[in-house]
Amino acid sequence: MRLLLAGLLSFVLAAAPPAAKDCTSCHEVDLVKFEASKHGSMGCVGCHSSITKLPHAEKPAPVKCAACHEDQVKAYKKSVHGTAKQHGMADAATCDSCHGSPHAILGGSDPASKVAKKNLADTCGACHSNPDFLAKHKIPFAKPVEAYRLSVHGREVAKDNPAAPSCSQCHGSHDILPSSDPMAKVNRANVAETCGVCHHEVQTIYADSVHGLAVKRGSKDSPTCTDCHGEHDILAPKESGSLVNSARVSTVTCGRCHGDERLNSRYSFGDKVPAFQDSFHGLAIRGGQQTAANCASCHGVHNILRSEDIRSTVNPANLQKTCGQCHPGLGAMITRGKVHVRTAGGAEHISVKWIRWTYYALIPMTIGFMLFHNGLDYLAKLRRHKPHHGTGEQVPRMNKLFRITHAMVLISFVALVITGFALKFPEAGWVKAMGMSGEGLVRGWVHRIAALVMMAATLFHLIHLVLVKRDRVVLKGLLPGWQDARDIVNTLRYNLGLTTIRPTFGMFSYAEKMEYWAFMWGTVVMALTGLLLWAQNWSLRHFPTWVLDAATAAHWYEAILATLSILVWHWYLVIFDPDVYPMDLAWLTGKASADHMRETRPDHYRKTYENKENDPDIH
Repeated sequence: MRLLLAGLLSFVLAAAPPAAKDCTSCHEVDLVKFEASKHGSMGCVGCHSSITKLPHAEKPAPVKCAACHEDQVKAYKKSVHGTAKQHGMADAATCDSCHGSPHAILGGSDPASKVAKKNLADTCGACHSNPDFLAKHKIPFAKPVEAYRLSVHGREVAKDNPAAPSCSQCHGSHDILPSSDPMAKVNRANVAETCGVCHHEVQTIYADSVHGLAVKRGSKDSPTCTDCHGEHDILAPKESGSLVNSARVSTVTCGRCHGDERLNSRYSFGDKVPAFQDSFHGLAIRGGQQTAANCASCHGVHNILRSEDIRSTVNPANLQKTCGQCHPGLGAMITRGKVHVRTAGGAEHISVKWIRWTYYALIPMTIGFMLFHNGLDYLAKLRRHKPHHGTGEQVPRMNKLFRITHAMVLISFVALVITGFALKFPEAGWVKAMGMSGEGLVRGWVHRIAALVMMAATLFHLIHLVLVKRDRVVLKGLLPGWQDARDIVNTLRYNLGLTTIRPTFGMFSYAEKMEYWAFMWGTVVMALTGLLLWAQNWSLRHFPTWVLDAATAAHWYEAILATLSILVWHWYLVIFDPDVYPMDLAWLTGKASADHMRETRPDHYRKTYENKENDPDIH
């Protein structure tokens, strides 16, 4: 019987090729899936063409996909996957790896297909998201598939956006080549054209830019699309993690090349990146302000051209229009002077240089003298100080008007110091803890209001002295003279033990006079430079840019000098001086220790308090 059946089957095969159901008697194939597949209409022998009769040879000839897919197979053999397979990499991707089981292959347009756009990341990720596979073959790229899924492209593909690119649209499908291959779609020389398939207008603009032309000439340093936007992790510009987000484009993206020491030595970029970071725009961005100008705001995005090019947005002929986007009404003054200027050296106007070097000398000399003077005075007083309670008598020292002025200065000065240094060091932890990072609106307005209070206090003080004749004696007492120079020398000699005669003073000592006039000078400098910077649009219309650079430098260095002077000089006079410790409360109560006055200002004490009735409004 068995021989009869075999003979009958041979007769049938000789008459017609075997049907799929004939094969399932020996082979476990899901006929439903097979018939629904791309190859279902071909039957088994459509691929297994060597089988012409049943039973067939124990090992029939391998299926040759090239019989129908000649071009695809040729491309595969030259691809990174095909060459790896030819060199003995057993787990290199094959047709089955990407398209699925040979008996259930679906067309790329089928949503269930492994090579459907929505599923391609999972298909590629079977290998490229497998840490063991990546480690085994020393593939350096970390989590490219995961990055793609989170990217703007991956998210759009997940939404079934037909225009969004999948892996194969950038890397190719059967013809995937390593990025080092000049023919690869992701070779840096070809990246712009690859992206240009979807972003044609952008690619056309980029091709004519300074970067695009350099890449075309073969430069490996000039950036292409992926250098600025990322590779698999491309995000929309408005997303905070995007490399071209306004908060990151200047430092992370443009700064990566233009701030690189190696590239700077090769192309002479200069110190434009650190200059920008220290500028008003750069500091605002570092503090989290999204609306401040960044590199792209001025130089363009894909259309970056040399400044000598008349089409460039930073060509002198176009600066009024470019800067005028944020600073309306600018005149020709904007074209005068350098743009990227550092207050700490580098490309700078001569005025900035002289201001910087002046303060470089003035700050250490001034603060150094203060530290030496106060340190010597402190140690000398500790050596000879004999604790005593004294009489406890208090005499008037500051009347109400002076105390009001002092309070205005005290509050505004502290606010100015905190908000000013917060602008200069926006990444500092204390700045973020105080809530002064981000858009910087609170910090900026507090700084400006405090500046107005400081100027109002100074003006109030001057009007007070003009209108109140009795208090004008204070101004007279604060005028410096040669005696003050002699007092400085005598005080140093006394504290060094070179004389036993302790110097005494009039209404005000040389230390108080120095502080008063230094404060007045500093207030004028800070007010003038601050107003120029505050009214920047007006300043840019009427002055060349170097004026604002000079104002920035003077404002910064004077702020350092003023802050250190208060900490080292004023705090010693009213707090740490052993003669008044823990504090001279005249600024609060209006009265000072009579014992201290008799000891340090005996003549003034006798003239003011012994020869007159105690007037609560004296000084």
